[in-house]
Amino acid sequence: MSDIVGIDLGTTNSLIGVMDSGFPILIADRDGSRLTPSVVYLPETGEPVVGAPADRMRALMPERTLYSVKRLIGRRPGESEKEDFPFAVKSLSGRMVLEVGDQLLKPEEVSSLVLKKLKVDAETSLGRAVDRAVISVPAYFNDLQRQATKRAGELAGFTTERIINEPTAAALAYGLDRLRDRSRVAVYDLGGGTFDISILELNEGIFRVLSTNGNTRLGGDDIDRELVRLLKERITGRYPELRPELDDRQFFARIREIAHTAKLRLSTEDAVQVEIPFLSGNRSFSYALTRMELEAIARPIIRRTRSHCLRSLDDAKLDPVKLDEVILVGGVTRMPIVRQFCAEVFQRLPNITQNPDEAVAVGATIQAGILSGVVQNVVLLDVTPLSLGIETFGGLMNVIIPRNTTIPCKAGEMFTNAVANQTSMQIVVLQGERELAKDNWELGRFNLEFEPVPKGIARVGVQFEIDGDGILHVLARDTRAGREKVVELSSAVDVSDEAVEKMIAESLDHAFEDMSERVWTEAVLKSNELIPAVRSALTLVGDQITSDDQRKIDLLVLEVEAALKGHDSQRLKKANAELDEGTQHLATLLIDRAMSEAARRKK
Repeated sequence: MSDIVGIDLGTTNSLIGVMDSGFPILIADRDGSRLTPSVVYLPETGEPVVGAPADRMRALMPERTLYSVKRLIGRRPGESEKEDFPFAVKSLSGRMVLEVGDQLLKPEEVSSLVLKKLKVDAETSLGRAVDRAVISVPAYFNDLQRQATKRAGELAGFTTERIINEPTAAALAYGLDRLRDRSRVAVYDLGGGTFDISILELNEGIFRVLSTNGNTRLGGDDIDRELVRLLKERITGRYPELRPELDDRQFFARIREIAHTAKLRLSTEDAVQVEIPFLSGNRSFSYALTRMELEAIARPIIRRTRSHCLRSLDDAKLDPVKLDEVILVGGVTRMPIVRQFCAEVFQRLPNITQNPDEAVAVGATIQAGILSGVVQNVVLLDVTPLSLGIETFGGLMNVIIPRNTTIPCKAGEMFTNAVANQTSMQIVVLQGERELAKDNWELGRFNLEFEPVPKGIARVGVQFEIDGDGILHVLARDTRAGREKVVELSSAVDVSDEAVEKMIAESLDHAFEDMSERVWTEAVLKSNELIPAVRSALTLVGDQITSDDQRKIDLLVLEVEAALKGHDSQRLKKANAELDEGTQHLATLLIDRAMSEAARRKK
C-alpha cells in the first residue's frame, strides 16, 4: 500500500508528514525547514513561487503575494470579513476570486499551489511518488469549506483520503491515546486565522468528540492587524504629514511584517525595539514596544474565544474541573496572555509539552497511519457542530441529525404529502438550532416527483448521511414507486462564524419563545385538519346523530375557530382535544359506513 501523508494546511504555515517505523515524521524542505509559509507569489512572468521565498516578497510586491487564503477558502462574496489584503479580492459568477494582474484564481487554487510544494518536498525526501493524503481543517469549517479544501488537494495531485478536524488531530499528536480510559480533554486551537475548541473523551482507544465550537475567522491575523493599527498611530503621532503614505499597499505589507516579527519576539521578551527606516523625507521611526502594549490590544481578541469555550463545555455537559487535560495548539498559544487566559477559563494549567505549530500536522500524520494500517487500536469519532434537518408543512424545522452527533452518521425519517393530489415534494435542507425553518440556514432544495395520491398516502423517505469528511449527502426516495434522488450538498451555504455564534446564542435566548411558536403552529395544523374532517363527517353521517349532538359539535368547532383568531397555544390545544373527543362517535359512524359500503361492493 502506498504512503498516505498527513497535511496541516494552515493559514500562516503548512506542514506535511509521514509515518516511518511507527513514528510520525514531519518532512523538511531542502532548506531544512518543516514549516512552509502558506504564501504564494505570482510574478509577471514565470512560475509561481511558494513558501519562504514568497513570504520574503510580501513587503516588496504585496499586490502579487497571496497569504492567509485559508480565511477565504470556500467562502462566497459578501460573506467574508473585510480584510486589509493588499491584493484584490473580487466576485465572479457568485464566487470569490483573487485578482493578480490579469490572473483570476479561486482560493482553493492558491492553496493547491502550497499543497503541490509540500508534495514535491515529500517526494524528494522519500524518493517515491506520494498521491494520497489526510488534510486537516478547523472543526467549524462548513461543508463548502471542506469541499473547497478537498478540491485543493485534488488540484495538487492528491487523493484526499480523509478530512480530519484540527483539534482531533492535535489530540492524537499529544499522545492522548496513552491517557487512562474515560479521560476528558479540551483542545484549545488558536492559529493564524482560525479558532477551535473541542472537548474529547478517550474510552478504550476510541476518541469521541463530545462537542466542538469555534470561529473560522479569528486568530493571530487579527492581532497583527491591531498591532499594525497601533504602530501607524504612533508614526502619525510623531509625523502627521506621513498619514497618506501609511495607506500605501507596499508600506502596509512592510509594517505588517515588522509587526508580526515583533509579536513573535514578545512571547519571550518583555519589550522589543521596532525600527522602521527609510520613511519619506529621510525620516525613520523607532519605538520601544512592550509586551504590556501588545497584550492590551490582543486581550479583546483572545476574550472572544471565551464564549466558545464555555458553550463547548456546556454542550459536553462538563465542568472545567472534570477535565483531565487542556492542550494548546496553534502558534498564537505561545503568547503568555493566551496561556494565562486558558488557565483561568479551564481552572488548570494547560499542557504545553508539544510544539503548538506542529501538533496538528503530527496528528494528521497519525490519522494517515490509522487509515493505512500502520497505527492500530485507535479510532476517531468526530461530531457535527450544527443540527441538520428539513422544512416540514407549516414552516417547521424537523431535525434529522442533531447538533454534536458523532460522525460518520446516517439518519432518516418518513414523510407524507400534506395536500391531496400533489405530484412532488420539495425537500428543503436546513442547518441550525431554531424551531422555525425561516430562522435557520438553507443548505439546498430539490424536488422528488411521485404519482398524485390522496392526502397522507405518499411515502417519502428522507435520509441524511454525513461521511467521515463531514460532508452531507441527502437521499429522498418514493417508497411506493422506488423513485429516488441523491444530492451531495457541495454548494452548502457559507455562513460567517459570527452568524453561527449568533445562531446558537439566539437558540438559547429564544428557546421558550421558539417552542411556544412551534406548539402554536402544530396546534394550528391540527385545527386545520380537524375542522374540514368534522364538516365532511357531518355531511356524510350527520343525519345519524341527534340535533343536541349536532349543536354540541357546532359549539366545539366555533371554539376552535375562535381560538385560531388568538395566539393562545394552550387554549387552542384544549379546543382541539375537546373537538377530537367530542366527535369520536362521528368517527365510529364513518367506519361503520365504510365497512357497509365495502361489504356491498363484495356482493
